[in-house]
Amino acid sequence: MGVVLRNLQNVVPLRRAKLRKDVEILRHIFGVQKFDMSVICVDNRKIQRINHIYRKKNQPTDVLSFPFYEDLRPGKIPCALQRDEYNLGDIFLGVEHVMHQCKESSQDLHEALTMQQKESYILSEFNRITGSHLEPLTKRCT
Repeated sequence: MGVVLRNLQNVVPLRRAKLRKDVEILRHIFGVQKFDMSVICVDNRKIQRINHIYRKKNQPTDVLSFPFYEDLRPGKIPCALQRDEYNLGDIFLGVEHVMHQCKESSQDLHEALTMQQKESYILSEFNRITGSHLEPLTKRCT
């Protein structure tokens, strides 16, 4: 299966092919290309509802993740024993919320969606492989 990329919103135009390619590159950098995952792009209303249900926060947000392995520590690769265990989980991207953040900081939406919540090592590897010159989102907050 690989990556399932769903766009369930129509507020923000997305370059799905580029986003899919970049997610595949990130999976390679992480060493989890054998694992399936889904990326679901949603609007503010949907991400707010999900955020309210699962985090008890009644507001939109940029990213919500639902890992397949709930007890896995950051940076560790799951030990899958059967084919149906080769799953990383689901990532919901609040693209409308991210778009508003990008407008405030004059950042490209696609770059923000691709690199949200990534470590500097991953960012530098992504830049090296793709020839991009992306910077961490947190840089604008410091």
